[in-house]
Amino acid sequence: MNPVPKCVTIVGAGLAGSEAALTAARFGVAVKLVEMKPGEQTPAHSSPLFAELVCSNSLKSDRPETAQGLLKRELRALGSSLIRIADETSVPAGGSLAVDRGRFALAVTEEIEGHPFITVIEERVDSLDLLLEKEDLVIVSTGPLTGGGLYESIQQFTGSDGLHFFDAVAPIVDAQSIDHSRAFFASRYGKGGSDYLNCPLSREEYKGFREALTGAEKAVLHDFDKVYFKDCLPIETLAERGEDTMRYGPLRPVGLTDPVTGGRPYACLQLRKEARSGTMWSLVGCQTRLTFAEQRRVFGLIPALRQAEFLRYGVMHRNSFLNGPRVLGKGFQSRAVEKLFFAGQLTGLEGYVEAIASGLVAGLQAAAMIMGAGIRERTALIPPKNTMMGALASWVTEADPASFQPMNANFGLLPLAGRRIRRKDRAKVRMDASDAGIAQVLKEMKKLLGEGQDSYGS
Repeated sequence: MNPVPKCVTIVGAGLAGSEAALTAARFGVAVKLVEMKPGEQTPAHSSPLFAELVCSNSLKSDRPETAQGLLKRELRALGSSLIRIADETSVPAGGSLAVDRGRFALAVTEEIEGHPFITVIEERVDSLDLLLEKEDLVIVSTGPLTGGGLYESIQQFTGSDGLHFFDAVAPIVDAQSIDHSRAFFASRYGKGGSDYLNCPLSREEYKGFREALTGAEKAVLHDFDKVYFKDCLPIETLAERGEDTMRYGPLRPVGLTDPVTGGRPYACLQLRKEARSGTMWSLVGCQTRLTFAEQRRVFGLIPALRQAEFLRYGVMHRNSFLNGPRVLGKGFQSRAVEKLFFAGQLTGLEGYVEAIASGLVAGLQAAAMIMGAGIRERTALIPPKNTMMGALASWVTEADPASFQPMNANFGLLPLAGRRIRRKDRAKVRMDASDAGIAQVLKEMKKLLGEGQDSYGS
C-alpha cells in the first residue's frame, strides 16, 4: 500500500493552478505552488501576477439558464475561490461576468501568497519524471502554452498520441437547431452507413457562402499563434484559393445524392456526430480563424444551418492539450501514475471558467488523498454527469480518443433524458438536476472535513 502523501505540489499558477492551490489549502492541506513567473514568462503573458487573463476579461454569461452561467452557479455553490474573487472584482458587463483583470490577478496573488498553507516557489520545471521522483503528489496545470522540456517530458510520459500541440477545431452546432428539411443522412458512395448529415448547396448558395468567407473578419493573430497547419488550412484560406477549391476539398459533393432533387448537389457541407448522444454535430473541414460573430453569420448562409445554435466555435491556435480519454481517469487523475493529476486547458478543456472548474476538482481530489480518503470517497467528490462540472470532466475522460478535441461548457454535453421537455422548461430542469448533484458533493465535502467544520465554503 502506498504511503499517504503529505503535500501537494502544483505546477503553474494560472487559473487552474491557483484554484487547485486554494481549494486544497481550504482543507488544511500543505501546498507547494511552483511558478516560473516573474523570472520567466510565456509569450502570452505580460504580468508577474498569478491567474493572469491573457485574452478577454470576460468570463462569459452569468445567467444560470446558459451553460456558462450554470457552471458558475455550481462553482459558487462549491466555494470556488477564483469565482468569488471574480465577483469581488467584477465590472459592468450586462448578463456576463467580466472582471478588472489587474485587480482580479492581484487579489488572487495576494490571497495565495498570504495563505498559511501555501508555499510559493519560483522555479521552472522541465522534467515530469524528476518532479514525480521528489514530490508526494503532483498537479500539472501549466496551460495551453506548455512548452520546452516539460512539454517533451509530458509527451514522452503519455506516449505518441497522448499530447497534441496544435488546436484546429471546427465549429459544433446543436442538433436540435439544424433544419433537417434542408439536410439528409448519408455517407459518400453509401460507405459507412448514414454517418454524416449532409447540407447541400446550390450553385448560387455556394457562391454566396464563398464570397462571405473571403470577406469575413478574422480573429487577431497573436505572435505565439503564428504556426503553420500543413494539413489543416482554415476554410476561409481554401475559399480564397479559388472558386472550386472547397468543392474539391471539404465541400466536395461526389458520391452523394440529394433525395430532394435526385441528383448530386453542387456542393455539400458534411456534419459529423461529435458525441455518442447525437446532441452535437461538427462542421467537417471547417476549422477557421473567423471571429465568433462572423462564424454565426457566414455559416448561417448554409440553408440547413440558418437557425443553428453554436455550442463551440471554430479555433486555430497554438495549444498543448492531452488526449484526455487516453491519459486521464476520473477527477483528472493520470491513468498511469496515481499521484499525478492534470488541470486546466492542458486537460482538453477550453475557456477560463472551465479551467477554474478543473482546478477545483483536481485540488479537491488531491486534498482528499492527503487526508486519507479511499477511492470510493474520492469518486463521490467528483460532480455527477448531470452537472455541468461533471459533464466536462466526463468529456475529458470518456470521449472518443480517436477524434478527441478540446471542449467548453455547452448544453450538448448535458442532454435532457427521458420525455421531450418544452424549451421554456429546460433551464429549470437542468438547474434542478445540477443543484441535486452539487448538493451531494457538498455533503461529501462536509464528511471529509468532519462534523462542525464548514471551511469548504469560505
